[in-house]
Amino acid sequence: MLNNILLFSLGAPEIILIALVVLLIFGGKKIPELMRGLGKGVTSFKKGLKDVDEEIKKDIE
Repeated sequence: MLNNILLFSLGAPEIILIALVVLLIFGGKKIPELMRGLGKGVTSFKKGLKDVDEEIKKDIE
């Protein structure tokens, strides 16, 4: 419960600060590569969920 409250209480200045820290840690050239990897991971996760859903529907029939 407390984590949810803290997560949604972030304002624009806090988000900008976090983005700047990430930029300083990883550098400008690494961030697109990290985001690309994150996107591929999300796509793979969604595909896996879809496959599981299809298997469940197939087993029900």
